[in-house]
Amino acid sequence: MNRMSKKLNKKGFTLAELLIVVAIIAVLVVVSVPIFSSKLEKAREAADVANMRAAKAAAASMYLGDSEADFTISYYYDAEKGVLSKDIPAKGYGQGTSSNGGITYDGYKNDEDNSGRVIEVNITPPANVNEEVKIEIKWIKLSK
Repeated sequence: MNRMSKKLNKKGFTLAELLIVVAIIAVLVVVSVPIFSSKLEKAREAADVANMRAAKAAAASMYLGDSEADFTISYYYDAEKGVLSKDIPAKGYGQGTSSNGGITYDGYKNDEDNSGRVIEVNITPPANVNEEVKIEIKWIKLSK
């Protein structure tokens, strides 16, 4: 009877059990943090590439539709409005850092820090009918 009452009154966890649980949680955190940070960088780079594609599409649309556009100047992509403008946006929208997330795109260098930058677009009309229009996009720093 005495043994039975000791088993029934046992409450809580032992110190060894708690230490094992804490160690398992620590191992899971150590393993998951690098995975999470690399996925976060990929997401930042994907946002930058999406903005580059949208800027290129806006440039093609401007070239095809705006007969009064001046193609001797640089235009700047406004990511909030989704349009090209002669004015540099007041706030940068680039997110990618110098960490390599593995995202690639035409002209996109994922080893540069694009955070706070904007996209500059240059449109070069073709010299003759058989050539294609050249659209050059690049990330530039905002002057302070």
